[in-house]
Amino acid sequence: MRVVLASARRKTARARVIVRDGKGRIFINGTPLEVLEPEVVRLKIMEPIVLAGDLVKTIDIFAEAKGGGIIGQASAIRTAIARAILEWSGNEELKKIYLQYDRRLLVEDPRQTEPKKPHGRSARAKRQKSYR
Repeated sequence: MRVVLASARRKTARARVIVRDGKGRIFINGTPLEVLEPEVVRLKIMEPIVLAGDLVKTIDIFAEAKGGGIIGQASAIRTAIARAILEWSGNEELKKIYLQYDRRLLVEDPRQTEPKKPHGRSARAKRQKSYR
């Protein structure tokens, strides 16, 4: 039995994915993908699975995400799933399909929110100075 581990990050979310031989079952944080809510998150996570086609019917995918918000977690899971499927199959054609569809499927987005600074309500905004 072959097992492939993959991980990815997005903002402050971290995702780990395990891919192994199976019947096409997909679990996200212990929940089957078919019943995952909201629908936007489900559709985002399904992108690399749909692009992989029939290959996914022979494997089981178990994904876990921690930190961040639901969209950040979905993006991290999506990237980790794409990497795991690619490592599992070793298919160069699939890699081309992923990169042509969206480069973020395989390459992490390094952007992080800038920390808040003193004397302001956010990272860049400061209290206005008045001379009169």
